[in-house]
Order: sequence, then C-alpha cells, then structure tokens
Amino acid sequence: MKVYYSLSDFQPLTNAVVTTGTFDGVHIGHRKILSQLNDLARKHKGESVLLTFFPHPRMVLQPDLELKLLNSQKEKIELLKSTGLNHLIIHPFSLDFSRTSSLDFVRSILVNQIGAKKLVIGYDHHFGRNREGSFEHLKEYGPVYGFNVEEIAAQDVEEVTVSSTKIREAISSGTIEVANQYLQYKFPLFGQVVSGERIGHTLGYPTANIQVEDSYKIIPANGVYAVRVEFPHNNDAFKWGICNIGMRPTFGGKFQTIEVHLLDFDGNLYGQNLNLRFYKRLREEMKFDGLEALKLQLQKDEQEARTYFSAL
Repeated sequence: MKVYYSLSDFQPLTNAVVTTGTFDGVHIGHRKILSQLNDLARKHKGESVLLTFFPHPRMVLQPDLELKLLNSQKEKIELLKSTGLNHLIIHPFSLDFSRTSSLDFVRSILVNQIGAKKLVIGYDHHFGRNREGSFEHLKEYGPVYGFNVEEIAAQDVEEVTVSSTKIREAISSGTIEVANQYLQYKFPLFGQVVSGERIGHTLGYPTANIQVEDSYKIIPANGVYAVRVEFPHNNDAFKWGICNIGMRPTFGGKFQTIEVHLLDFDGNLYGQNLNLRFYKRLREEMKFDGLEALKLQLQKDEQEARTYFSAL
C-alpha cells in the first residue's frame, strides 16, 4: 500500500476505484467497504484508493466537542495495510477545505485529481460543504463525469448498526468486549513508560505508568482490565497484564493515570514504548479502606486475569 499525505502528492490513475471517509477504527463496517473496493478493482483491472483526512473533520468543525479517536494515525495506517488497499491518501482537513462544494469535490478531486472510474461508499455517506453531497448526488454526477457508484448497505452485528460513534461509546462506558467485537481486533493503546509514585512496588504489584502518545486517542472508562502488553521493538514479545485506569481514589489521586502490571515479569521498563491491547474489563475502579484491602483485591484481580488468559 502506498501512502500519500496530500492530494498534491498523488498522480491521477487511469482506472481508480475510490472510496472516501474518515474510517476511524477501521471496523467491521469499514472492512466490508474496503473488501468491495478491492474486489471491484481486481475485477476491472484497476487500483483501489481510499481518500481520508487528518485531522478528523469534526475536530476542525466542532472543536468544542473534544472528539477522541479510536486510532492514532500510525495505527490507522497499519490497519489499512492489512486490508489489501493499493493507495491511501491522507489529506489535511481544514476550514478552507471544508467549504469545497459536493460538485467540486466530485469533479475536481475524485475525478480530476484521483482519476475515479468507480466509487464505493458506505451507507448514508455524505460529503462536501455542509455534508450536502449524498448517494443520490453521486448517481446524478456519474454519467456526466464518467464514473459508476455503488452503495454498501448498513453493516449489522446482532442487529446493531456498527459505527465509529457506537464503538467510542462502548469504550467510554467500559464495555470493551463489545467494542472489540465491532472492531474485529483488540483495542490498542500505545504509550511510553514514565516514572510514577512506585506505590505498586510497596504492594507487591509493580506497575508501568503509561503516557499515551496521542492526545486525541480515546481512553477506556476507568476500571481494571485484562490486557496483552506488546513490546514494539520486538514484534514477537508480549506479556499478559492487568491495567488500571483511573484516579487512584484510595490515595486521593487528582488526575487520571494508566498503570499496567505485567504478569511474570521482572525488569525495568522506564523510557520504553508499550502497546496495550484490551481484552476484558475485570471491574470498576474502587476506593479501599487501606492498603491491605487494596492488596487483597489486587490478588483477586490477578487470579481472575490468569484464569481468563489460560482459557484463551
């Protein structure tokens, strides 16, 4: 897959099969669109192209919402590579770009700059200024500008329409297993190990404090999770772990922390980058009456996590 960080870097193709959208999460619904895109490209001896944007349009148009995303840009690129896509264009999204009319978007960008001969779009997809463009518009423009368009029906999982918004809601509420079902992979969180207060060491449960790399990345709800801890510098290396996200109410914490205890591990991780993959929420965050009560609960958490991992 070739990656371009602006439309100006892309040379028009003679037979481009194109889709467009934010594709945050690259979830099961997105994968259906990309599968159809790649199938059409192969069938018609063309090349598949995804035009997406960064920052996310809502981060530019509705900054007060403080939108958090399912993927960092790095994660998104890696996920898209696995789909068999030929070309990925990540175009900078700005207020000026948002004023592009639906007609100009189709004529100037999709047709002239990319070379679209076929368009594949998701259910209820809108584009252009004020989201004025729709599937009906594309069907009208197609014969004029020489392309065909196909719409993918809503992708359902157990009769629930999948969307990035619903996955964000699942992660924010702590129902990580539902989010993973929609994503079709274990939700990742990447960051660097930084120094903490070393309270875990006094309890016999040393933890690595994670500072998340991307400020716009969504963080799961406060609580305790069973996680897989991966070491990016060694693709084959991982440890199972228990991750606590929260305010540490037992110690009067003033800000949220992300701490992970690696099972069967003894070593110094300071300064290293770790990738956490969230498998299951074990419990909510709790306040305990003293260190002994907390230590007892940590032992229960460990046993539950080990039982869970042994069954995988």
